[in-house]
Amino acid sequence: MQFGDINLQLVSGGTYQEDGGRLFGLVPRVLWEKVARPDEQNRLRLAARCLLIETAQQCILVGTGPGNTRYDGQPDSVNSEKQRGLLSNLERLGVGPHDVDLVINTHLHGHHCGGNTWPDRNGAWVPTFPQATYCVQRLELADARFPNERTRHSYRSETLWPIEERGQLHVLNGDTRIGEQVRVMVALGHTRAHQCVVVESGERKALFLGDAAYWPIHIERTSWVPAYDVEPLGSIETKRNLARWAVEHRALLIFEHHPEVEAGYLQVTERSDRFQLKPVSLST
Repeated sequence: MQFGDINLQLVSGGTYQEDGGRLFGLVPRVLWEKVARPDEQNRLRLAARCLLIETAQQCILVGTGPGNTRYDGQPDSVNSEKQRGLLSNLERLGVGPHDVDLVINTHLHGHHCGGNTWPDRNGAWVPTFPQATYCVQRLELADARFPNERTRHSYRSETLWPIEERGQLHVLNGDTRIGEQVRVMVALGHTRAHQCVVVESGERKALFLGDAAYWPIHIERTSWVPAYDVEPLGSIETKRNLARWAVEHRALLIFEHHPEVEAGYLQVTERSDRFQLKPVSLST
C-alpha cells in the first residue's frame, strides 16, 4: 500500500496454531466460537505478519516472526512453522538482510522476535539483519532477562544476546519518535511495555497493533482479553484508548495475527464499549 509518501508492505513470517482458550481468556467458548471456529483440538490458525515500512530515509521492519526459535516443553497447541519464510518473502520484495536499517520489536515474545537472529553455518546465533539497529523498550528488556514462572517460556535468550553482543540493540524508554514519520507508543497490557508502531504521512496515520489486539474482535469488544495478557485490566484500558484514538484520527489499524483480516478502519457503534471494524487489504 502506498501510504502518502511511505510504502507499507505486510510480509509473512509464517503461520501457527494456538489454543482458542488462550486467545480469548475468560470469554466462554460458546461466545468466541461464533467468530472463530476451532479445530478438533480446540486450535485456531494465526498469522505472523511483519510490517515493512519504506520511507525516503529508512527501511524499517516491525517484528521478525517466529523464525527458528525453539519452544521446549510447549504443548502441541503451539505449532509453529520453522522456516526461512520471512527472508524469502522480503527477497521477493527486493529487500535483503543488509538492506534493513531498523528493526522494531513490539515485544520480545518468541513468535514476534524469533527472526531477530539465526544460526550461521557454524551453528552460532547471529543477527539476521547485520546492518540494522534493533529497538526494544527498557522494561520489556528487563522482563525478558528476568522472567517469572508465568512468562519464562515466552522469552528465548538467543533472540537477544547476539544483538547485544554486537552493539546493535537500542533501548527505548517510553513513547519515542523513531524518525520523521514513525514513532512507537507503549501499550500496557499484553506485557508491561509492549509497544505499538505509528506511521504518519501528512494527515494519514496507521497503527501496527502487534499483540495489543490480536484480532479485530479484541478491539471491537475491548473487554475480550487473551489469557496471555499479563495486565488484563491495563489491556482493556489500553484498547479503549487506542480505539478512540483510531476513530478520532481515522487511523488505519494493522493486525498481525488474524488469518484473513489484515487491516481496517474502526467505527463507533451505538454502544459506548463496542466498536466495528471495516476491513481493508494491504495486499492489493
